[in-house]
Amino acid sequence: MEFNKELDARGLNCPLPILKAKKALAELQSGEVLRIMATDPGSVRDFQAFAKQTGNALLAHVQTGTEFVFLMQRK
Repeated sequence: MEFNKELDARGLNCPLPILKAKKALAELQSGEVLRIMATDPGSVRDFQAFAKQTGNALLAHVQTGTEFVFLMQRK
């Protein structure tokens, strides 16, 4: 899937991946997609909750080994 911006949050623990994603999403236009790479296992739960709270769409999340990739679309 195509994305407009990428955020490397690998090595960061909660709540830093969410805080950095929030800042990155604010820089995007409505409908644009942010790709986030993270290693915090809690980030799956965190990004699901973040999407519900903010109205931004969590389009996908994939786990490869210890790395998680999320695609979020700005509302």
